[in-house]
Amino acid sequence: MNAVIGVDLEAAQYRWYLIQTKPHQELRAEENLGRQGFSCYRPVVKQGSRPQPLFPGYLFIRLDQQHDNWFPIRSTRGVARIVSFGAQPLAVADELVEGIRQRLAAMPERPSSGFQEGQVVRLKCSGECEVEAIFLCDDGTERALILLNLLQREQRIRVPLSQLSAVGGNDGWRA
Repeated sequence: MNAVIGVDLEAAQYRWYLIQTKPHQELRAEENLGRQGFSCYRPVVKQGSRPQPLFPGYLFIRLDQQHDNWFPIRSTRGVARIVSFGAQPLAVADELVEGIRQRLAAMPERPSSGFQEGQVVRLKCSGECEVEAIFLCDDGTERALILLNLLQREQRIRVPLSQLSAVGGNDGWRA
């Protein structure tokens, strides 16, 4: 029995729960929950220089349903809600979270396409058609996001990496 807080720490039943974050605020929610003393896990996949969330918009939090104060979680910056069914938060099996950790640890880093953000690339269209565009970022292992000038407007387009090639002397955007 812990005499300071009067809780038998061995009897505490910590379980993982799922937090839905506000859009693109997984890291912010994790940092703010950590400052409040909560243990969180945000699975990320390493892709090039930027880690990407494995589950965008979600993170795991370890709580004891009986002894932890859940009220501050809902008002934490970056947190949208605790995932629940009805009024009851749903616990996630420890084995599931541990399995995710093990698989991510064993997973090799996703290879980068080799293109740099802002680099001029050539997009091979059907037949002999080729168009120059600006590489923005990898989108998974087989696709890329590029900026293409169509009809005097810049459009963001996802294309297969196999259709891109580097252009010599990349000085920037050429119309």
